Amino acid sequence: MRKPDPMAQPEPGSFSRRSLLAGSAALALLPLPAAAQVPPEKSPAEKPPADRAAAPEPKPLKAAPATLRLKPEPAPETAVWRLGEAAAPILRIKLGEAVRLRVENGTDKPLSLHWHGVRNVNAMDGVGGVTQAPIKPGDSFVYGFTPPDAGTFLIRPLVVGGSSEPSGRGIAGLLIVEEPAPPPVDGDLALLLQDWRLDEAGALQPFGQVAFAAAAGRLGSVVTLNGTPIPLGLEARPGSRLRLRLANACNARGLRIRFDGLKAYVAAVDGQPTDTFEPLKATLPLAPGTRYDLLVDLPAQAGPAGAITALIGQGLPLATLTATGEPVAQAGRAAIGSLPENKRLPVEIRLQSALRRDLVLTGGVRPDKTKPGAERPYQGDPAKVWQVNGASGAAGAAPLFSVKRGGVVVLAIRNDTGFIQSLHLHGHVFRLLHQLDDGWEPYWLDTVQIPEGRSAQIAFVADNPGRWLLSATVLERFDTGLWTSFEVT
Repeated sequence: MRKPDPMAQPEPGSFSRRSLLAGSAALALLPLPAAAQVPPEKSPAEKPPADRAAAPEPKPLKAAPATLRLKPEPAPETAVWRLGEAAAPILRIKLGEAVRLRVENGTDKPLSLHWHGVRNVNAMDGVGGVTQAPIKPGDSFVYGFTPPDAGTFLIRPLVVGGSSEPSGRGIAGLLIVEEPAPPPVDGDLALLLQDWRLDEAGALQPFGQVAFAAAAGRLGSVVTLNGTPIPLGLEARPGSRLRLRLANACNARGLRIRFDGLKAYVAAVDGQPTDTFEPLKATLPLAPGTRYDLLVDLPAQAGPAGAITALIGQGLPLATLTATGEPVAQAGRAAIGSLPENKRLPVEIRLQSALRRDLVLTGGVRPDKTKPGAERPYQGDPAKVWQVNGASGAAGAAPLFSVKRGGVVVLAIRNDTGFIQSLHLHGHVFRLLHQLDDGWEPYWLDTVQIPEGRSAQIAFVADNPGRWLLSATVLERFDTGLWTSFEVT
């Protein structure tokens, strides 16, 4: 088996107070006994009223305006939106516990929350206009589900035609489902990447610009980790073993990250455990929607321990790690190993009888080869900039295909656009197939990047009933048609 590398393209001690304050507050959720895991025999909406009445009162979580310091003084704080009291909320539960939240929309736009990567029950997937009615301003919606897998999952706004603005204003978070017996570490820290497009005065620039939607998307001018402008300083005791959960919640910014001075081991990709490996050349791709669980051992001596750097320009430090304080005792510590497997993943994928479909991505502008870095102006319908098999995504459109529950699906996706495309499969996880043989990469994914002019094949077991999306993770593209759906019956 080849060494895993998510970079490969489809073709040929406790934390210091400083680091805790720089992170995000954890929201305690109500622990509930696990019911049927995804996919259940009945969705929550199909359960009898007595079962629903027995559920405890959901915990409130409000999306509302707030302010955040994104530029140094004397610039004013920026008017943003956020979930709850934290700039980047982190929700932690144990595997087998339930999420039960009453999300109140205190903004002036429709809202729904997608639990990116959770193999959820369909009614709770959080696609406004498809799996639920969007939450109107002033209204609320109860999300109640039991995640079937441990892992690191994103919370993103997802409303047909209206996702980019709530995301660009700051609505994002992480759901962490902890293993019953997690690997022993001295610190478990979530790092949520966002970017913000600001004007000179520090205010958010206007939304809904077709030029962004038809090209690279809304790229921000300020990058934050956990709501704090980078670089984020992290401190831990010398010799600490850390688990870093890194997730990209940017509207559009995909990047590559490099580990400088650190030996980082990838333990999970898109929330799902993999055989632990070192990234090739100490770098990883980080598309919008992608998550990595990393295991890192700090040196036994106090001092600077390394950095996580975005490969933008000459290098943009995202986080610095410093070893400080009394060393952690390392006697008897085992070598870094793999995370426990999620037992409810598909056991196998039999490709011989798979339902096969070809998908072609088109639309957007084309880079102007006579002017490097420039694109020709977009001239078409601003609501239908992108297409899958010739059609822009629409809430009332029929599913692209239907498959019986338990069937295997192979999608051959060709990117005929002028940009790298990142796509997310809802409600399922998939294997990235090799181009020249019948093998696949040895890790599960829910998000895949496809370079311009290239193709990728993914295979999955359609074991979760409902109508599900395959959608762009660059939200301006999602808002302007780059998505389709399929039905599992």
